Amino acid sequence: MTLIEKIHSKKAKVAVIGLGYVGLPLVIEFCKAEFEVLGFDVDSSKIDALKQGESYIKHIDSRKIAASLPYFEPTADFSRLPEADCILICLPTPLNKYREPDLSYVFKSCEVIAKHLRKEQLIVLESTTYPGTTDVDMRAILEQSGLKAGKDFYLAFSPEREDPNNPDYSTGTIPKVVGGYTPKCLEAAIALYDFVIEQTVPVSSTKVAESAKLLENIYRSVNIALVNELKVLFDRMDINIWEVIDAAKTKPFGFQAFYPGPGLGGHCIPIDPFYLTWKAREFDISTKFIELAGEINTNMPYYVVTKTMEALNEQGKSIKNAKVLMLGLAYKKDIDDLRESPSLRLMELLIDKGCKVDYNDPWIPKTKKLRKYDFKKESVELTAKNIASYDCVLIATDHSAYDPTFIAENAGLVVDTRNLIKDFDKYPGKVFKA
Repeated sequence: MTLIEKIHSKKAKVAVIGLGYVGLPLVIEFCKAEFEVLGFDVDSSKIDALKQGESYIKHIDSRKIAASLPYFEPTADFSRLPEADCILICLPTPLNKYREPDLSYVFKSCEVIAKHLRKEQLIVLESTTYPGTTDVDMRAILEQSGLKAGKDFYLAFSPEREDPNNPDYSTGTIPKVVGGYTPKCLEAAIALYDFVIEQTVPVSSTKVAESAKLLENIYRSVNIALVNELKVLFDRMDINIWEVIDAAKTKPFGFQAFYPGPGLGGHCIPIDPFYLTWKAREFDISTKFIELAGEINTNMPYYVVTKTMEALNEQGKSIKNAKVLMLGLAYKKDIDDLRESPSLRLMELLIDKGCKVDYNDPWIPKTKKLRKYDFKKESVELTAKNIASYDCVLIATDHSAYDPTFIAENAGLVVDTRNLIKDFDKYPGKVFKA
């Protein structure tokens, strides 16, 4: 039986490598479609939790994990890869300290797959990367097995488009771009994803699929940089940037609203544009526009710290030894995702200035060790007494749980980076936008 025949008859076993914010939702979708799924991860605590039907990602309900268990087996035993007919790689692709792509997680995974690769398997990369990763770098590693892509096994790229806790779109309802190394590779990947995704979007190559994902995130990065730059300008001109955006977005064509913030967060937008910037050097091209956007967005935490210093000065206080309560550690509202969150950089900068910084986040009860940060802090209770005890309350994430009136009335000073307190004019000298 060919792979495509196995897929059509639902006899194909699916493996997902990396059970995080991208991999775990995919597992759930394939289990809902009644495919057998092997989930691979090196984190034993994740494996143990999943075997008990427990989710470690707050916006993914544990009931979904429990409902998947009849079809789902989490494991750390990569020697079981030959059991799978389709292997989906959902691993992080961060930047190193020189802002260069770090594909070590993906490439090490490919080395392991190559040791177990057999004929009629489909390998799909979902992690965002530079054009050429799949059909050049990955293929070279996988073909060390002695098997040839497009002939003995299938190779494809299909970028993840996860938006954690988005109420309007989920893994299954977001259209999925798919590119194959050969037409047969594309056919196999489309056959698989068609079972769990409402609309698949085939493109002519893996490079086109890789580039499409980069374009999506560069588009957002550039437009967010634009409104961040305008925020700084309009603040100097005493103009409310959020009111300007609300007015502009009434135009029914030619404009899409983007909003400023304390910096960029999440695994995609702060990182992915630099993948193309790095690759462009190979072709003697300088991506000035992309790099300028990255520079503006990267500098926003410094701007917020400066605004915090100015706000404290207005009340005759120094930033050194100031007690600051940061509201929100997650990179966006109503999730527990800390990846590249600007709140972490803000906390670090404030501590460097001599501040005593605490935080509250209803989604993150305590901090955990990350690649760059290890603050060892716990979320403080958000009571009127607690709020009033701080020199400054810094709103970094606009979680739905935060009551703007309660915060504004009980705090002595508020610096708001998210426009949570929209009627800030009611609190002159007390609420500052940043």
